[in-house]
Order: sequence, then structure tokens, then C-alpha cells
Amino acid sequence: MNDPFDNFEPCAINPLDRVEDVLDSNSWVFNRVSDEELIVQVKGKYCAYRLFFIWQDDMDALQFCCQYDLHVTPGNFERAASVLMSINENLWMGHFDIPKDTRIPTFRKTSLFRGLDNAVSAGQIEDLVDISLAQCERFYTAFYLLSEVRVANDQTLTLALMDAKGES
Repeated sequence: MNDPFDNFEPCAINPLDRVEDVLDSNSWVFNRVSDEELIVQVKGKYCAYRLFFIWQDDMDALQFCCQYDLHVTPGNFERAASVLMSINENLWMGHFDIPKDTRIPTFRKTSLFRGLDNAVSAGQIEDLVDISLAQCERFYTAFYLLSEVRVANDQTLTLALMDAKGES
């Protein structure tokens, strides 16, 4: 049986090089851990976020993860599953998860770059970061409630998941 990855032609450049360009243009300090991984911490409106860019060369895929600076408490972990379902069913790009081992809410998005050669643009990376951070800010309150010691109630979580209209 043929390996499905035999037909992949590797991307001519490593998109993490383009990520570095974008981060430099924002004056963000980052850590290029390896040829396949880059980490940066950025300040959001409500908390700090850890951004991970992980390049998987054999699949020409860039995985992006944006972690909150929060931990879901054990008492709220089961409730978090229904919150994740409510959030994810309305997202058109990426998804949120909460790994059981860390309990850190994380937004994830994987981008495929097969066949793009040198066409990975700064704009693609900027959009990935901007849209992902906007989604994280949008749902911060819900994840904050789940990080509280007291058990979050359904009514409060429902309100936290609503999109606000206008500003006060």
C-alpha cells in the first residue's frame, strides 16, 4: 500500500521564517525553539497569551495554538465540555480545546501550505494571529469563570457566551 505522504511536495520555505518577520514587525520578543517550533507571549486586553507556531514539514502544515493564562479548575472541568461545544459549533475557523493534563484553554488552527512554494505571505500570518486573538478575547469571560474556584453556574456562563453589542 502506498504511503499517502509520498505524493507531498515539500513547501519551498519554512513558514516560521515568515512568522518571525511578522513578529519582528510588531516588536514582539519570541523564542525560536527549533526549525519546527516558535513561541511568543503577547498581552491581550484581558490577559497574556502564549502563541505557539509548530511547523510539520512532512505535511506542509502549520499548527497555531493560542493559550490563555488561565487554568480551568477541577470543579469546572466537566462544565467546560458544554461551554466548548457551544463555542466551537459557532466558529468558522479553528477550535477551542482544554487538554485534560494542563486544563489550559487553547485556541487551535492548522493551516496547510502544500503547493504554495514561496507564496506564504505576511498577510496570511497576520490574519491568523489577529483572528485567533480576537476569538480568544471574545470568549475570555467564559474561560475566566471556569478558572474560578467556585463552580460556574449555567446562567452566568450563558451570559458570558453572548456577544456584546456596542460599548459602555
